Amino acid sequence: MGVPAVQVFINDYWQLALDLGTYGIHLGQDDLKDADLAAIANAGIRLGVSTRTAEELAGALDIAPSYIAIGHIYPTPTKDMPTPPQGIDQLKKHLATVGGRFPTVAIGGIDLKRAPDVWQTGVSAVAVVRAVTQSADLNRTLEAFSDVFKARR
Repeated sequence: MGVPAVQVFINDYWQLALDLGTYGIHLGQDDLKDADLAAIANAGIRLGVSTRTAEELAGALDIAPSYIAIGHIYPTPTKDMPTPPQGIDQLKKHLATVGGRFPTVAIGGIDLKRAPDVWQTGVSAVAVVRAVTQSADLNRTLEAFSDVFKARR
């Protein structure tokens, strides 16, 4: 049994990701302004982009990233956010705008109780932090998330 292959994405530090030749880079809106998108593309490194508003989403669509993160869906204590939570209805609107052209990731305040509603929107993936890092029983939590993601109405 060998070491499993992993796909490492570096968050924010695009130059470091280029230097290391990582699989991907994830950029927020502020970091996106300063990043050398041509160098990232020429290096063949995947690019994920965070969006919080319809305007940011439109900008992300214009640069054709590998995936688009949409959030924050619910209030989250892990990061101070400059915009209000999007909620499920706005997530659905953003997904309609994307129209399946790019994979999408819902992020922000998603726990096991909220995950089914988020997943049923048709988002490609769901990012969670606290639900895993603060779990009293990590294996059980991961199994419960797995059950959620196996079901799609």
